[in-house]
Amino acid sequence: MAKEQGVTPQSQDFSEWYIDVIQKAELVDYGPVRGTMVMRPYGYALWENLQRELDRMIKETGHQNAYFPLFIPMSFLQKEAEHVEGFAPELAVVTHAGGEELEEPLAVRPTSETVIGYMWSKWISSWRDLPVLMNQWANVVRWEKRPRPFLRTTEFLWQEGHTAHATREEAEEETRRMLGVYAKLARDYAAIPVWEGMKTEKEKFAGAVYTTTIEAMMRDGKALQAGTSHFLGQNFARAFEITFQDQDLEEKYVWTTSWGLSTRMIGAIIMAHGDDRGLILPPRLAPVQVVIVPIYRKNTREVVLEAARALEHEIRRAGVRVHTDDRDQYSPGYKFNEWELKGVPLRIEIGPRDVEAGHAVLKSRLGGEKEFIGLRDLPGLLPERLEAFHRALYERALAFREAGVRRVDDYDAFKAQVEQGFAAAFHCGEAACEKAIQEETKATTRLIPFDFPDEEGVCVRCGKPSAYGKRVLFAKAY
Repeated sequence: MAKEQGVTPQSQDFSEWYIDVIQKAELVDYGPVRGTMVMRPYGYALWENLQRELDRMIKETGHQNAYFPLFIPMSFLQKEAEHVEGFAPELAVVTHAGGEELEEPLAVRPTSETVIGYMWSKWISSWRDLPVLMNQWANVVRWEKRPRPFLRTTEFLWQEGHTAHATREEAEEETRRMLGVYAKLARDYAAIPVWEGMKTEKEKFAGAVYTTTIEAMMRDGKALQAGTSHFLGQNFARAFEITFQDQDLEEKYVWTTSWGLSTRMIGAIIMAHGDDRGLILPPRLAPVQVVIVPIYRKNTREVVLEAARALEHEIRRAGVRVHTDDRDQYSPGYKFNEWELKGVPLRIEIGPRDVEAGHAVLKSRLGGEKEFIGLRDLPGLLPERLEAFHRALYERALAFREAGVRRVDDYDAFKAQVEQGFAAAFHCGEAACEKAIQEETKATTRLIPFDFPDEEGVCVRCGKPSAYGKRVLFAKAY
């Protein structure tokens, strides 16, 4: 069936499978500028559902949305040395506008710490102004050399949260809180099991004191960084003179955080759940949760469509996103394949005999037998069936992840393991050793998981004592 749909099997070429699926399921297409993507309505609807849930969770933690400029003076980026060095290779810079050369080049927003820091230096003056809890939904530009839709594109959509606090403790608590929000989004909405933990010094965000991350395993055994939350300390506060008078009347620098999650999460959903028939979408985010496919001939068309539309109405009243595919130009078999490719969780088939018998056929995208369910009962059953689908999808992904992780203490075993999944190994913490591992295996440190047990050992490559007191997860990554 995958071949008939023109979808390359995952086992044959996972990268080709991914490109086939995102294009044939009409999530995205390539833009005219290299590295850009056009999000088509079905793909954008998936993003809107994800955005809506995340925006609600962000606001529930006390943050307010704002918007900051797309263009950032180059001098701003240069104020924080690590920051500009980290982003320099990815910057898009405007030097001319309005037919004239600009007095100062402008960077097209790669992230907003600097411009927000500049504004906060004007707005914050007293402990009464703190904490500042802001978020913005925006596009950013990072010039990618090896672009791939959703995963790495020159322009992408995201949210970036930025907060300022009176104390280090408050800022560090905020860093962990927002990582927890991302983990909840991944698990409870995207049905993706994720690890939460710290990035190593080598892998942290440019300009941060440290970076926390959620990491997920894709169905080819590779890792995907799905969201990050950074403790910035006072680095940007010092660069932009963001100070406040504390209650003890002393002038102090604020402590800041930043955190972001992007359209890359859609790539995670595709690669964590999809199969050789196409997408499998988590019900809580799927643009269409249930599709009704009426099956009729010319002489039974009206009676079947009438029953299908009545059923659609009742399903919608039950709070389910439903669509009736009443296109005459395509056969039922074509529609089955198309909606499977698009990953719709549940499919309802209804034909003239079903109408006469007062039932319809229910089929899950996860497989299993078809069920005959009464038309009156079906709308009320669907919400729980969708919840069961979410649970089954999560457990399926969790079982796959657990089977793909192995504790290794030998470098040869390490090399073999990162060819197929994640390796949990000790590391010395030295950047040179970390770089050598990457050069020799193409694997990188993904994170030091918070929930890994304390454990002592020696570096899997060089034999020096572990720097972290627990194992580190390594994998090849997108």
